[in-house]
Amino acid sequence: MTGWFSFLHGEATAGDVLALCRVEDVLRDAGIAHDVVWSPGFRADALHFADVDPAAYSHLVFVCGPAHGPQVEELHRRFAHCVRIAVGVSVVDAGSPAATGFDRVLARDAAGAAPSLDLAARAPALPARPVVAVVLTHGQHEYGPQRRHEEVAGTLTRWLAGKDCARLELETRLDAHDWRLCGTPAQLEAVLSRLDLVVTDRLHGLVLALRAGTPVLAVDPVAGGAKVTAQARACGWPARVAAEALSTDVLERWWRWCLADGRETARRIGAGFRADRETDGADGLVAALGARPADRPDAGPRRRVPS
Repeated sequence: MTGWFSFLHGEATAGDVLALCRVEDVLRDAGIAHDVVWSPGFRADALHFADVDPAAYSHLVFVCGPAHGPQVEELHRRFAHCVRIAVGVSVVDAGSPAATGFDRVLARDAAGAAPSLDLAARAPALPARPVVAVVLTHGQHEYGPQRRHEEVAGTLTRWLAGKDCARLELETRLDAHDWRLCGTPAQLEAVLSRLDLVVTDRLHGLVLALRAGTPVLAVDPVAGGAKVTAQARACGWPARVAAEALSTDVLERWWRWCLADGRETARRIGAGFRADRETDGADGLVAALGARPADRPDAGPRRRVPS
């Protein structure tokens, strides 16, 4: 086989894969046949470096990353008969065997040369994917034997791993000192309002998503239903799943609804919160503050305090 051999070595980053897409786009437009080698840790079912017969190729194209180190030097030894080209690479040491082994280096950056645009920047446009936050709890031990938190989290995360979406792990816990967490409710709401969907087994994952007008797929992790179920009913939110009813089919059905009709429903519910069209416990607080102990239904007879 006479052709091109586009090579992506190591664990893949998004930039690596987009750089490869850019190279493949150019080769296809030119009518040049090529194969792609992937890291087995990233694509187990693809063509891997150890499976390739170097004699089947006339050219090798090394895509992205640094043109440096023993792994690149091994390429030169194994494909010594090929024309070897590096494209979109960083040249760390122009005199190293890894760099000098290429017949041509089309660098993105190298000492003494003007930088060029990274290949990922001009990769083909990608279709939009939903951005989904995942808000889970592994606590709530007050529910004792009714807890199904581990099972619920395991089912949700395995299912989400197979969804074609951008996943974002979020915490409702605030921390002013940990940069990975939001420090104020406003910061968390800024994130939630920009999402397409929230998947959660937490009460406040549900409420705060709806407050931001974002649809939420809520799973109650307590057998028999507890505060997540109760709050979904109080909010008038239908996309809730009981721990006992959790299955891929149920999740898929609510996923589709949330990303379609659920968007408008969530916006309407969130607008209702802001317009004070709903009531909560605070509405009765002033009256409760004026109550006397004798007003309690369970209060016993009042006793005179000696003067």
